[in-house]
Amino acid sequence: MAAQTILFDFTLDKDKTADEEGRQQVAKILRNELEHLFPQLELAYSMESPENGYFAVLHENKDTVVTCRIFQHGLLTLNVEYFLPDGKEPIISFDDLLQTGRSLESGLAIKLKAKKAQKLPTLKRGDVSRYFPASDERIIEYDIDKVVFEARSPFQKIQIMHSKTLGNMLLLDELQNIAESDLIYTETLMCRGVENYEGKEICILGGGDGALLYELLKENPKHVVMLEIDELVMQTCNKYLNVICGDVLEKRKTDQYEIIVGDCVEYLKKFIAEGRKFDYVFGDLTDIPITDAPEGETWDFIRTIFEHSFKVLKADGKYLTHGNGSTCKVQLRLFEEQLDLLRPKVKFTTTKAFVPSFMEEWLFYQVTFA
Repeated sequence: MAAQTILFDFTLDKDKTADEEGRQQVAKILRNELEHLFPQLELAYSMESPENGYFAVLHENKDTVVTCRIFQHGLLTLNVEYFLPDGKEPIISFDDLLQTGRSLESGLAIKLKAKKAQKLPTLKRGDVSRYFPASDERIIEYDIDKVVFEARSPFQKIQIMHSKTLGNMLLLDELQNIAESDLIYTETLMCRGVENYEGKEICILGGGDGALLYELLKENPKHVVMLEIDELVMQTCNKYLNVICGDVLEKRKTDQYEIIVGDCVEYLKKFIAEGRKFDYVFGDLTDIPITDAPEGETWDFIRTIFEHSFKVLKADGKYLTHGNGSTCKVQLRLFEEQLDLLRPKVKFTTTKAFVPSFMEEWLFYQVTFA
């Protein structure tokens, strides 16, 4: 079930909405057009304020609400919202919702002499989340049809959503992490076909979905240690995402690998004290924050991970990590500036890949000592 929301925006000459008389005239045109298209609607409540503009709520029974707002600066917004139970036809009584929406946008634009007008795609709001942010915080709509699993661990909200085209998707704190469609993400992160992992010692920071560990073990490494803080993430992915992780999350220790449940920073400190070194360290942790300056808790965490990771990396070793979406140019530059501050100095290369469940291109980093 979901509430369907259709949005319309109109830009008018601000002289038409600057005073109360002008807004009332616009409201009259609006109401006449609505009554023509939706004769069943009745004006339920209206408010007029010289400062804030005109606001009206119209409704049909209990299931349909139409609201409009006329701002004094020349902006008119119109929202049509109705409830749609599962398996039912739209409650709004018109034959072709799309065509009627276009007619409403066109008719109002002409009669209001609007400078600009648009009808936005219908939003579906209800018990299943369908909208998630791109890396630069644009809204993306997914073809999610059900919630497979949802719970909260001591660390985060964990969800498995099912997409008709992407398969099961892991979301942590309502951010896309990985889906059954996303082998390209893991292969680009590990630079498959470029890096040689045979006989190498590897440390994964994070990686609770198990996909990176699963793919690395196919490359015949000497040993892999994975440091993941959230046991529930691993249990969830083992049950609902074994397409990408196989059976590697069913055991915590084998001859090939060991999964340690705990804070990766604390275990890195332990490895440093022991003098333990790795050929590869993977940072499969938090995304680069969307901020204008490298400040705050997450940036501090990133710097801490850098500091400790390079202390457990062999002199000819490599640190591999994901960055963020390619459109996040400011944040990627800030990330690279943090790399430039490291001592001893490091150098880096980058690779890119379009990740299906992210619906965008992402940047990945390969960092070595200079």
